[in-house]
Amino acid sequence: MYTILMPALRGHHLICLHFFDGSGYNPEFIANLEKTLDAAEDGDIEVCSGADDICMACPSLENNVCNNSENSDKEIRGMDSSAIELLNLSEGSKIKWSEIRSMLHQMFPAWHKRYCLDCQWRHTCQKLSIFNELSGAG
Repeated sequence: MYTILMPALRGHHLICLHFFDGSGYNPEFIANLEKTLDAAEDGDIEVCSGADDICMACPSLENNVCNNSENSDKEIRGMDSSAIELLNLSEGSKIKWSEIRSMLHQMFPAWHKRYCLDCQWRHTCQKLSIFNELSGAG
């Protein structure tokens, strides 16, 4: 496995990774996610579009395209665009993890309403106090 100096993260990961609880698709994916998060917390993050450092270990990634379901790549790219817009960022910008976390309180209600209610990972996030606080459930 490689060393991540400045992680590249796609839009929805900039939001959703704040709710990581150690769950994932498989042990390799989880290990890569933990490594990427450690690097993100230690320095700058580059905002990217498309497959990012997290996706590189995803079992659904083929040729830099998400094949989790028939329309997943298109849907995820839409989520990424929304996340980047809600965070007032742009592709290629660099930002600290703590800055993103501080923005969550303002933008998360809109994100939650649009994406969290039907998300396959919702049950994982709902176990976390920060998710419940941001979504208004706790």
